[in-house]
Amino acid sequence: MLLYMTMIDSPPSQSKFEKIYLAYRDLMYRTAYSILKNEADAEDAVHNAFIKIAENISKISEPVCPKTQVYIVTIVENKAIDLYRSIQRRQKVQYTDDVAGIAVEENRVHGLAACIAKLPPNYRQIILLKYHMGFSCKEIAKLLHITEANAIKLDQRAKRKLQQICEQEEIL
Repeated sequence: MLLYMTMIDSPPSQSKFEKIYLAYRDLMYRTAYSILKNEADAEDAVHNAFIKIAENISKISEPVCPKTQVYIVTIVENKAIDLYRSIQRRQKVQYTDDVAGIAVEENRVHGLAACIAKLPPNYRQIILLKYHMGFSCKEIAKLLHITEANAIKLDQRAKRKLQQICEQEEIL
């Protein structure tokens, strides 16, 4: 609580914040936990909510009243939802290779597939996403968290590299 108190200048506002903290901390935690279903994440959401409350303490007239309770619950719900969305975005794309891409065992494939297997992982990933799975460059950019222009350029480079490998292997 001392951390939050250092953010507030005047003693009356500090007293108001202390009353809010003591009155609503459990309610805030329960609210955040009901959204996040994780203790540590709920604590993070409550912490972020208290920072927001400390920044906007002047907007609160009466520390313990229904209007303040609604205001506080709204803040903690929004912080919990923001954290939930952030967690979901991070969990969507996780790579297992040191170099992002799709791993293929070269000794089990022939012809064009062997050439694709010889591509660097990031090029192989672009080729497979676009031409095998049918994603557009815009969709690939979104999946890989890169710009669309970068996805287009990677596609061009991957095709050029695939053509070189096919010529070396005399597949063309």
